Amino acid sequence: MGSLSIWHWLVVLLVVTLIFGTKKLRNMGGDIGAAVKGFRKGLAGDDKSEQPQLKADPAAEQAPAADKKSETTR
Repeated sequence: MGSLSIWHWLVVLLVVTLIFGTKKLRNMGGDIGAAVKGFRKGLAGDDKSEQPQLKADPAAEQAPAADKKSETTR
């Protein structure tokens, strides 16, 4: 009595499909999938993005200094 059989799940699926419609359910599934992919990409990108920032900092500091010199000569 505590567990749901396959027939219970089929009735629930039928009711949900009738309430929301197949098009809306398809769109919600695609949105959830895109959100999960973006979340995973964001988690993977955190580890990779920290290392290049450390290497790029000295070069980024040199570029504004060169711009300041050219501004003062104008």
